[in-house]
Amino acid sequence: MNIALIIIIVVAIVLAITSGIGATAQWLLWVAIIVGLIALIAFLLRVVRGGKA
Repeated sequence: MNIALIIIIVVAIVLAITSGIGATAQWLLWVAIIVGLIALIAFLLRVVRGGKA
C-alpha cells in the first residue's frame, strides 16, 4: 500500500474521532468523510489498475 494512502486514512480516522469529541468542531466530521472518500477512491483505483497506479 502506498505510504500517502496510509497517511490519508490515518488522518481521516483522527479527524473523525476529534470531531466526535467536540460539538463545536462539527465541520471536522465533514472533512473526515471527504478525506475518507478520497482515500477509498485512491484505493479502488489502485485495485482496478492492478496496484501500479
